[in-house]
Amino acid sequence: MLDAVIVGGGPNGLTAAITLASAGKRVMVLEAGPTVGGGARTAELTLPGIRHDVCSAVHPLGIGSPVLSALPLSQHGLAWAHPPVAMAHPLDGGRAGVLTRDLDETVDGLGSDGAPWRATFGSVAARWNDSVRLALAAPLAALRTPIAGARFGRLALQPATMLVRRFSTPEGRALVAGIAAHAAAPLSTVGTAGVALTLGAAAHTVGWPVAVGGSGAITEAMAAHLVSLGGEIRTDATVTTWSDLPEARVIVFDTGPAAAAAILGDRLSRYSRRAYRRFRHGPGVFKLDVALDGPIPWANASCRLAGTVHVGGTYEEITAAERAVAAGEHPERPFVISSQPLVADPGRAPQGTHVLWAYCHVPARSRLNMTERIFDQFERFAPGFRDRVVAVSARGPAELEADNANLVGGDITGGALSVRGLMARPSLFRPYKAGRGAFICSSSTPPGAGVHGMCGWHAARAALRELG
Repeated sequence: MLDAVIVGGGPNGLTAAITLASAGKRVMVLEAGPTVGGGARTAELTLPGIRHDVCSAVHPLGIGSPVLSALPLSQHGLAWAHPPVAMAHPLDGGRAGVLTRDLDETVDGLGSDGAPWRATFGSVAARWNDSVRLALAAPLAALRTPIAGARFGRLALQPATMLVRRFSTPEGRALVAGIAAHAAAPLSTVGTAGVALTLGAAAHTVGWPVAVGGSGAITEAMAAHLVSLGGEIRTDATVTTWSDLPEARVIVFDTGPAAAAAILGDRLSRYSRRAYRRFRHGPGVFKLDVALDGPIPWANASCRLAGTVHVGGTYEEITAAERAVAAGEHPERPFVISSQPLVADPGRAPQGTHVLWAYCHVPARSRLNMTERIFDQFERFAPGFRDRVVAVSARGPAELEADNANLVGGDITGGALSVRGLMARPSLFRPYKAGRGAFICSSSTPPGAGVHGMCGWHAARAALRELG
């Protein structure tokens, strides 16, 4: 009999498997797709020889993860590449807010907003180890470190709209709004400030790097390490019912709550059944992967050096766009999160070719093609952009979910950000326990979205307590 079977081979499933295998347990990963990786895969989506990241692209929480950074993944081929500029946020008139790894450089570039930036993001960066461990911890972890928890939580639990009040320039306000909008929720939502603080401070500590060769290099290295520990991986292994599972002492689900509940049936505990029934997913995304015949002609020079570019205009425009999505509408001027991976990792495409990764938020299960609205935003800040486009892969929520069943309705965050979603994801007191001998480790558990593996690590520790 196996000690543990992990259903799903994404970053969290692989982390759970590695954690269990490192403890001497006999582990098998069952992955429905032809390769492991989940949200961290790389493929030729437009033209032969051009490698695009299928879902995740930029990894501040990957390089900053307490669990992933402790694994010998470099021995299995993983290397990180940092762009000259972590992130740029263009504004009309050729201006831009610029976030670099150097705190002093960022502060100097923000003028009168430099001092509040240092006081806000610099203070979190100075206590990065405490802050990131709290941000990536289980829900009640702050109770074990009350001083650090109170210091970070005082700001992190605020809505981003309150955090933005510390800043007065269009550049500073737009920078904060763009980072907070990674939460896929209106900026007035409790906890969106925590997203901004964590990602913003990460830029000044671990950076916003890409994985050399693509995001798939992360999970390929994790899979190789698991095999070196004696773990087994089976791909093209779809699990829809309990009878599809090999006999094991525990089962760990790297799936959404609904999928886990469908497989578990009456094995799901009464407590978990109630929590899983109330679980709410977030909005969807519309994603573009674009091949270009030259670099994007940004009006602002710093944008040409940025690994990540937030395309959405002012704080007010971003606020309006995210509020519209939450109301079930499609903004005319969407907020677009984009990456230019070749700025840091030029080997992903033939010389002279450039790659763009971009998405905007849309209502869950949206069927509207947002390509032209996204292109309009790029043309606004990079005149001549359309002339550089040679091939496009466009995928909405339905296509994203068909490719990865965990992206329910196109939700890439594993669940809606709300007060309940922050504390009870999917349940408060037993977030990783689904039933007797059953656990859940996907991004629908704390700490949520991101290629950091912490959901898998927390769930594996819970499983180890049961395995003994």
